[in-house]
Amino acid sequence: MKRSLRRIRIRTMAWTVLHVAAWLARRPAWQERTLHFMRRLADSAAARGRVGPAADLADLGRQWQKAFGGKAKHPVTAITNDTVYGEIHTHCPLRGTGDTQACWRMMEFDRAVLAKAGGQFVVLRSQAEPGVTVCQVAMRTAAARLDDLVPAHVRAVGSGR
Repeated sequence: MKRSLRRIRIRTMAWTVLHVAAWLARRPAWQERTLHFMRRLADSAAARGRVGPAADLADLGRQWQKAFGGKAKHPVTAITNDTVYGEIHTHCPLRGTGDTQACWRMMEFDRAVLAKAGGQFVVLRSQAEPGVTVCQVAMRTAAARLDDLVPAHVRAVGSGR
């Protein structure tokens, strides 16, 4: 009984934080506030999940997953010579809005978590794009180039407003 109540409380808190973050992110004039808020959330989640420097490329994906407390909604889908690919299955409040710029602001959380692990983070496909239900992401080491990865907020420019 206690365990299920705790799970419900955690889910409710996560849902609330996501919706507050989306509300902030949809206000371009509040960009700095939004980025600051997402970095503070990342600091908290990274500390709670004990995110640390990645030992290797595969560990980069594991460190990212630690910030979410589980792998089910944030699976690593592939690892190549220089890139870890993953997905985000958590339902995003920006889903279908077309507001990929707000998505970019919200994903400061993931970029900050990956920075703590010694990596970089790029959203390739965003749930903010019409018809997309799962975000596709890429992670590389901090020293790696990203110029061959086209971020969703560049490829699918949209204000959603």
